[in-house]
Amino acid sequence: MDNTQYKEITGIRSWAEEDRPREKLLQKGSHVLSDAELIAILIGSGVPGESAVDVAKAILKSVDNNLNELGKLTVRDLKKFKGIGEAKAISIVAALELAKRRRVAEVKEKEKIAGSKDVYEYFHHLADLRSEEFWVMYLNRANKIISGQKISQGGITGTVADTRLIFKSALDHFACSIVLCHNHPSGNLQPSNEDKALTQKIKQAGQLLDIAVLDHLIISDAGYFSFADEGLL
Repeated sequence: MDNTQYKEITGIRSWAEEDRPREKLLQKGSHVLSDAELIAILIGSGVPGESAVDVAKAILKSVDNNLNELGKLTVRDLKKFKGIGEAKAISIVAALELAKRRRVAEVKEKEKIAGSKDVYEYFHHLADLRSEEFWVMYLNRANKIISGQKISQGGITGTVADTRLIFKSALDHFACSIVLCHNHPSGNLQPSNEDKALTQKIKQAGQLLDIAVLDHLIISDAGYFSFADEGLL
């Protein structure tokens, strides 16, 4: 071990426990930090007998180290952990929300929507919700995203989408085509009979207005179901 490596290691050890992830980030970059260390930076400091990393590990353990599940935790959920007050909980929730928005922004930057996977990436945040929501993606002639709009919000088991609202917004946006999307908080990706009937109703209305319904995605923790991919459109 050369002097530089020795100084680096002893330098980190001289820092307080809660500051070591910060020092590690500064010296080696954020990509080398574990999930727990990144969360520890947001937390800032631990509690007597536990470092911020220990607290972060406890939070991750509660969601089986699943970052998608972590993204579903609310401020109230996080405040249940020892050493996590409202301010720290808000910091964690805000950071996770930024990560979700970055994912959406990356899809928006693409030249066009090429298939169901692109739609899934755009609407992926719906998998984190505990109640059903119905959204519509409005596209121009080149299949570029004009807008994504929430049409309705329901309960745990269902929501209602008003066809008139969907196409009023499509006309307002001068959309040439649309993609439907809603989530199933239950985790079940299979479309219900109501889902199938609604899809056909919206498709038929679109044909009258010359606005194509390209797909309908159902999203959950398990992934997504595409009506178009499954030959249901």
